[in-house]
Amino acid sequence: MNPKKQSINRRTALKTIGATGLGACLCGGCRTAPVTKRRQLMLMPEGQELALGSEAYQETISSEPASQNTRLSQMVNRVGQRIAAVSNRNDYQWEFRLIGSQTQNAFCLPGGKVAIYEGILPVCQDEAGLAVVMSHEIAHALARHGGERMSQNMAVNGVKMVAEKLVGTYAADKKEILMKAYGVGSKYGVLLPYSRRQESEADHIGLNLMAQAGYDPTVAPDFWTRFGSLKAEGQQPEFLSTHPADQRRAADLLKLMDESKTLYAGAKQKFGRGEELFRA
Repeated sequence: MNPKKQSINRRTALKTIGATGLGACLCGGCRTAPVTKRRQLMLMPEGQELALGSEAYQETISSEPASQNTRLSQMVNRVGQRIAAVSNRNDYQWEFRLIGSQTQNAFCLPGGKVAIYEGILPVCQDEAGLAVVMSHEIAHALARHGGERMSQNMAVNGVKMVAEKLVGTYAADKKEILMKAYGVGSKYGVLLPYSRRQESEADHIGLNLMAQAGYDPTVAPDFWTRFGSLKAEGQQPEFLSTHPADQRRAADLLKLMDESKTLYAGAKQKFGRGEELFRA
């Protein structure tokens, strides 16, 4: 391509992205996160995100061994269904899978596709600890944090993407990007990190979800303190690689405890800490 013409195309791309980004925000590209009501830039249609999430989930579970522990698998499904029941997303096709791997990880893809790895269960200790992990990951999906990160990435790199498309070199794999955005496995490359704001938001939403589902919310600060100690001891679980934890995390959750206790008091059925994951 003629260098002068290519330069003109790149300048056109810049104008196009600028107009598109502003137009998207003015015409529905912005939304508000649940609970916190924080404004978000969202350039990806939710329908497309849901379709990609379903496809990515099927690919993931087909390549990961299902847990052979029937009791724990049933527990994961039970806790998940209770959280799903208070999520206000009856349109989701909820699925809960326990993966037979010692990886310390968990994720929830758009549409309610949740996977927990056996490796994280010892840190959970009981159903309430499991609810902390599951509600946190579900909160990321409900708030569409992956879609938000993808939208932010599109806004930042939009000029480059359009310019590359104009010269015929753009070939992004949207499904792979979505998997990176929602923390699905290191084999898909460097996972996109959640921002501190998104992490705090997922903690807040997740705390409310587990309380509404009937699990004792006071378990949450202890779980994160316990999990954060793994990092302090020199271990770096994959779960923490995209979920930064510091001393403020448990403190921030404690500040939200009055709100979550009120929700817990209003739960239709209370399970407290629930059943222990591993019997003595």
